[in-house]
Amino acid sequence: MSNPHKTLDRLLSGQADASLAFADLVRLLKKLGFASRTRGSHHIFYQTGIEEILNLQPKGSQAKPYQVRQVRDVVLKYKLSLEKNV
Repeated sequence: MSNPHKTLDRLLSGQADASLAFADLVRLLKKLGFASRTRGSHHIFYQTGIEEILNLQPKGSQAKPYQVRQVRDVVLKYKLSLEKNV
């Protein structure tokens, strides 16, 4: 279990796509202000003002690499940061 700042740094670096813990990614999205709902193994994240909906599923305890890239793309596109959502 990593702190959200470290998780965001790992996400933005692009070096940890295949080794980012699913629970850490979920925690980060919630700290960034996303609301969520769960249907089975699908965790759906959405936020007012962001047109993309992020649909994530764990692969064991890890996040799927392509979904980590999708989250990174949204964070960069909308310039999301933890400082705005403290």
